[in-house]
Amino acid sequence: MHRYFTDQRHEALRQRVRDFAESEVRPRIAEMEASRTVCHDLSRRIARQGWIGATVHRAYGGMGAGHVAKTLIIEELSRVSAAMGAMVQASQLGVAKIVHFGSEEQKKTWLPAIASGDCLPTIAVTEPQSGGHVLGMAATAVRDGDDYVLNGRKSYVGNSHVGDLHGVVVRTGEGSTGLSAFLVESGTPGFRVGPQRPAMGLHGFSFGELFFDNCRVPAANLLGREGDGLAVAYSSSVLYGRPNLTAVSLGIHQAVLDETSAFCAGRQRYGKPLADLANIKLKLGRIQSRLLLARLSAYHAVHLLDQGLPCDAELMNAKLVNVESALESARDAMDIHAASALFTDRPIERFLRDAHHIFAPAGTSDVQLLRLGELALGRAKGEWSSRLAELLRLEPSDWPEDDHDGPATDAPDGTPVGEERATVPGQRTAPARQRS
Repeated sequence: MHRYFTDQRHEALRQRVRDFAESEVRPRIAEMEASRTVCHDLSRRIARQGWIGATVHRAYGGMGAGHVAKTLIIEELSRVSAAMGAMVQASQLGVAKIVHFGSEEQKKTWLPAIASGDCLPTIAVTEPQSGGHVLGMAATAVRDGDDYVLNGRKSYVGNSHVGDLHGVVVRTGEGSTGLSAFLVESGTPGFRVGPQRPAMGLHGFSFGELFFDNCRVPAANLLGREGDGLAVAYSSSVLYGRPNLTAVSLGIHQAVLDETSAFCAGRQRYGKPLADLANIKLKLGRIQSRLLLARLSAYHAVHLLDQGLPCDAELMNAKLVNVESALESARDAMDIHAASALFTDRPIERFLRDAHHIFAPAGTSDVQLLRLGELALGRAKGEWSSRLAELLRLEPSDWPEDDHDGPATDAPDGTPVGEERATVPGQRTAPARQRS
């Protein structure tokens, strides 16, 4: 694993996440699969480990560990439960908007709470009628004195039912410069979460609808300036959404290989292990080959991100390669398992269902190919990794050499990250969780 742009700190963190996933997450999978509803307590328990703050600077209580560390956290959780990997990736995607466009006051207010697990953020851009066409959104915000009044709905919002702080992109004017982004706390009058709908996979994770009915938010909750909404949406999707979803796919892919290899070694056919059959070894070889290429593309892209180097194309390609190869390998695994793959006592069918959920968010494979085609033709429209390089570059001092456990030991108020903070007069605390 050290070959994939990681060092001792990364691998120590990987082992910590892996141990947690095996001991705390795996025993809950059957329950999550049976209920097919969001798992509130496990989501919060994972958040309390400090991993949502992987890319949050230590000055705000985060790990300051960068995007390679963020990727391996999501990968290791997804290897056991893609639903919980998706929960972490969606929360870390919600971090992006504040890191990229938040005011200093917004960062001081929210990033420590996010890093400690007291607050789970989301980002809400997609709408039912416009889908991936961001400029087609219809939800609005109108200035009224010191507030904005929001109306409309958002769909497919990751962590919709566990989120505490929603980054909502809505229309404040016409055209591409008429979108703006706001921080909306759960519990705000006029805001509600729709009922959770049963989905094909990712059981234990929620991605639902948010509704705004004359929802009044302070003007101080505006992210950046009016008109920055498109930049908030695109930069978050490109620099966090694509690599995060890549990591979920990578974790699923590794689980597919692990489970299928163990099955082939243990199952007897014609008086010898299934793994001794040439056609089976060929299929396993294809899965292994895809996984090696997928892993290299994933970690190379986020390594460039940590270096502050241009890498939009690598991030697009990593998502494309990882999603498509994970789906192909899951189908090969289904073939190898044959009829036994159709029953839920084996996880292969879960891997295939979960892998399909990673296809559409942050752009389908066709979207990634379209953008890569534009790059090949010299028609790319600029790179977010270049524009925000100073915010993305990981400095050696951000994650000290002796910090092998991950989260920062102290937040700006001196409280160890991951422990409860005592409420003091005048101090902003994370809001209570929305339960629907």
